[in-house]
Amino acid sequence: MSLKSSTLKETNTYEVEVSVDGETFGAAVDRVYKKEVKKISVPGFRKGKAPRVIIEKMYGSEVFYDDAMQECYPAALEEAAKEAGLKIVTVTALEATEVSKDGFTFKATVVVEPEIEIKDYKGIEVEPMSTEVTDDMIDHEIEHVRERNSRMVTVDDRPAEIGDTVVIDFEGFCDGEAFDGGKAENYNLELGSGNFIPGFEDQIVGHSTDEEFTIDVKFPEEYQAENLKGKDAQFKIKLHEIKKKELPEVDDDFVKDVSEKDTVAEYREELREQIAHRLEHEAEHDLDDKLSAAIIEKVEGEIPSQMIDNEAQNMMRELDMRLRSQGMDMNTYLKYTGMEPAAVLEMYKPEAEKRVKMRLALEKIAKLEDIQPTEEQIEAEYTRMAEAYQMEADKVKEIIPAESIVEDLKVELAMKLVKDSAIIK
Repeated sequence: MSLKSSTLKETNTYEVEVSVDGETFGAAVDRVYKKEVKKISVPGFRKGKAPRVIIEKMYGSEVFYDDAMQECYPAALEEAAKEAGLKIVTVTALEATEVSKDGFTFKATVVVEPEIEIKDYKGIEVEPMSTEVTDDMIDHEIEHVRERNSRMVTVDDRPAEIGDTVVIDFEGFCDGEAFDGGKAENYNLELGSGNFIPGFEDQIVGHSTDEEFTIDVKFPEEYQAENLKGKDAQFKIKLHEIKKKELPEVDDDFVKDVSEKDTVAEYREELREQIAHRLEHEAEHDLDDKLSAAIIEKVEGEIPSQMIDNEAQNMMRELDMRLRSQGMDMNTYLKYTGMEPAAVLEMYKPEAEKRVKMRLALEKIAKLEDIQPTEEQIEAEYTRMAEAYQMEADKVKEIIPAESIVEDLKVELAMKLVKDSAIIK
């Protein structure tokens, strides 16, 4: 293989001309013959046993050329791109210009990664997130624990209030006729939850146990059922039971039930330490996010839309993997959300653009700063990955080339440089 030419056609788009030598092409033709001969019947030979020369006489000497060229294209184009110093994002056109038993030549139009510019990435000023633990935070955490340990008790001495859970029978009527899906018995409804159409829950407030009454509502214009959109309706209600949430008192007994501490004071101190640890972790992520946003803003250059599309596709594949790990698949997810695959991709594009810009920026910084990971860092990364995948380090090395590890480490080290040089206000 040899690169014949590389010509810039427009921003981030090149036309490369590549020649593939006869030896490489001939080997590919032979591989295609061995694969395709099994499907070919030739008079006088058992199926799959006809010699190559006989098949070429029958169908022409170029019978296997197209498939052989298809086999050669990826490796030839990859080698040519390396020689030309191009990182290919996608191939938009591919055309063979000369073909013979001595090899072939082809032209490819490719979109490549852009050469971006970035300045002032050192000394970025960042205002950190506060990590101060306040009494309100501790109180809020205790309220969560009280909610988790609450119980429902029946209320007999007053009407229903917002926040109560009522057990009701209901049946809905529109224009005097009962409609599908408008009836239920012994339904538990939390008043104020907003689970029902506007006005429904509010009109149950003030009614007491065993009361029967009718409420008037209006379905929203954007309601999912076409026959009910914007319609006036009446619901007959029977209120069976009113329940309220009873929270435990915050005392030493409560503390012993929910923790290994003995007193409220000890429990509050434990929560203070837990919240402080969480805030430190969140502050670290917040700092990374703010630095990333600042770096992205400093990127100068035209990003090919294909790079963003490819990253959005990657994000969609990541979603599919997460769904499968939870016992779901993409088709089920799309069915539940009512979204089309194209809509999911469009949803991911803004974040995909940020990811692409961030990666390009850090790669550029690594180049400008001549960042190179040490052998120890490369080995440590292989060890980390081996532990994560529960594999031997040598097996990981067989699967993931060192070049890929080096590129990822350069990006990590570039981010560390930006972070270490940042000015924390």
